[in-house]
Amino acid sequence: MSIFSRTRDIMAANFTELLDRSEDPSRMIRMIILEMEETLVETRATAARSIADAKEMRRAMVRLEGLTDSWTEKAELALSKGREDLAKAALVERQKASDMAKGLEAEIAVVETTLKGYEADIAKLQGKLREARARQNAIATRIESAVTRAKARELLNGSRTDDAFSKFELLERRADFAEGRADALGMTGPKSLEEEIAELKSEEAVDAELEAMKAKLAARGK
Repeated sequence: MSIFSRTRDIMAANFTELLDRSEDPSRMIRMIILEMEETLVETRATAARSIADAKEMRRAMVRLEGLTDSWTEKAELALSKGREDLAKAALVERQKASDMAKGLEAEIAVVETTLKGYEADIAKLQGKLREARARQNAIATRIESAVTRAKARELLNGSRTDDAFSKFELLERRADFAEGRADALGMTGPKSLEEEIAELKSEEAVDAELEAMKAKLAARGK
């Protein structure tokens, strides 16, 4: 009865109303799913026991039917031998076996009706479980999306973004300074007097060497 009651309560549950009353919808759905799974397992186990009981009752009915036929034969035998007292006693035993068989038949009918109820409840529980799992996935996706959006907005609107851009500007200023320094090192100023005279001497030496090479080549040609 407790399993039937829990099953009815779960199947009658309005998930939307439950979630509206819950402070943590994802946790609420996990609890609902857990209770459904436990109830489903218990319902199936109870149904399995009922099926086993029904099979045992049917086997007992077969034995009782055989016993009834046996007592009938014994009664007929006793009557054919003129032992009406034994025949009457055999018929009494046959009636007991027949009454037991009728009782078992009634019990089997009750068990079969109960099993039909279990079968319907299991199907409904499975449907509710699928619905709850679908809600769980949808809510988990919504929560994850909301957290991601919140982080993005915090990053865009918070002080961390301003601090980051301030650091970028500082790095850019350092890069400008480094580039300027490199350019400055490559610059050449006006030549001094000594530098200009040294260049003249160097050019004069090169010209003299060039003339010497020309004279040498001319001599070879002659």
